[in-house]
Amino acid sequence: MKRRHFLKAATAGLAASAVAAPAIAQSNPEIRWRLTSSFPKSLDTIFGAGEVFAKAVADMTDNRFHVQVFASGEIVPGLQAADAVTSGTVEMCHTASYYYVGKDPTFAFGTAVPFGFNQRMIDAWMFTGGGIELMNEFYKKYNIVAFPAGNTGAQMGGWFRKEIKSLDDLKGMKMRIGGFAGRVLAKLGVVAQQLAGGDIYAALEKGTIDAAEWVGPYDDEKLGFHKVAPFYYYPGWWEGGPMLHNFINIGKWNELPKNYQAIVQSASHVANTIMMARYDAGNPGALRRLVAGGAQLRSFPQATMDACYTAANELYNETAAKNPDFKKIHDSVMAFRNEQYLWWQVAEYGYDSFMIRARART
Repeated sequence: MKRRHFLKAATAGLAASAVAAPAIAQSNPEIRWRLTSSFPKSLDTIFGAGEVFAKAVADMTDNRFHVQVFASGEIVPGLQAADAVTSGTVEMCHTASYYYVGKDPTFAFGTAVPFGFNQRMIDAWMFTGGGIELMNEFYKKYNIVAFPAGNTGAQMGGWFRKEIKSLDDLKGMKMRIGGFAGRVLAKLGVVAQQLAGGDIYAALEKGTIDAAEWVGPYDDEKLGFHKVAPFYYYPGWWEGGPMLHNFINIGKWNELPKNYQAIVQSASHVANTIMMARYDAGNPGALRRLVAGGAQLRSFPQATMDACYTAANELYNETAAKNPDFKKIHDSVMAFRNEQYLWWQVAEYGYDSFMIRARART
């Protein structure tokens, strides 16, 4: 190649790279968002899921997309996180959808409903059963787009000051319980109250409430409920696999480059997986310590479980008759749940049941 041809080619290459560089920069802009969590920093699993998400976003964008995570109360109270997203006060939040059933009971399906999914089932419904699309069609009314970002697995039934021996023991009981389950228990005489996680201990200690459910052993141990309410009940039939979400302001979401939108969804997947893994790893040891420290494990009486199941189905039918959004998603959830249990009772339950018995023999 002649020297002048070489120089011409080199110059053309430099010019092309100079043109391309701004295009790359434009597709990876520097963006700063705020995420308000519904949870206190002391709960490293559930608050920590927001931090896991933010780190994944930063890692995948070489720190060009930075999400700052704020604990409950630092910007808004935990139960107002969704309102802050709707109004645009913050770009996003990490929260439990069922905290907002006061706006519309349909919000419950984003997290958990009584006698609904376990953790793997809600993942299956969300990611392959049309759940994300159905929920986002509903959330759009509140200026929100949402993506799964965590799960606790099956929860405990909570902490009680006195033993539950019959349905009569529920009548007049003041209980902290979130979501749709409070309305089910109200049918059985319970006075349901919704409190943020950081407010529960003080209410139990002062006797403002008689019982409280939160999550399970790992978190409950940190919050110290066993010190003021000794009876620890299971299962949490209202939360077989409660899912957390990243709620994002739709306007802010639409402003993101497509590759950043994909990164937000991928990072939410990471949070969804890591949060569940942390609970599974932490719960066994915490349960041992709680029992050793005096917590008295109890299963809900069968008659109580049956009455709650009946009350839940009655409430579903009553609500669906008045609320088309609720009915649409309820019908999808229950059909998917029933089909899942057709499979679950064969392999999953069969294997787990054997292993539980085998472990007890060794």
